[in-house]
Amino acid sequence: MKIQRAGSEDLHEILALQYLAYQSEAKLFANKKIPPLTQTLPEVEQEFQKGIILKVCEDDAIIGSVRAHCTNGTVFIGKLIVHPEKQGQGIGTKLLLAIEQEYPAQRYELFTSTKSKRNIALYERLGYRIFKETRLTEELSFVYLEKV
Repeated sequence: MKIQRAGSEDLHEILALQYLAYQSEAKLFANKKIPPLTQTLPEVEQEFQKGIILKVCEDDAIIGSVRAHCTNGTVFIGKLIVHPEKQGQGIGTKLLLAIEQEYPAQRYELFTSTKSKRNIALYERLGYRIFKETRLTEELSFVYLEKV
């Protein structure tokens, strides 16, 4: 298992993996219209131009990815995804630590749904702390976590 920077040629496969990985989040809300499931390839290409996308491959297939960009000393991390069949094997942890290494000695920030208990547990285990919660709808709230 090798983590490396994704190239523009990888973006289509990463987006397909994103659609697969976020099905579990969609089930939490009984809503298939969540932003990660409606994101388009041109939007992913914009993220690629703005920051760094890492990938992890196994047998020539991308099984995980994470994105980040830095603005004013804060690294915004997003779309930490792992193939559903590969979750729980430490791949997400390795990806998160690897993206932090791309931007050493910064403040890191990410967010997830309050219903995403596994995600929150992973982030807290790696030193992230909740600093804000935002309620979007009756059903949907996000927690924002930071690591300084």
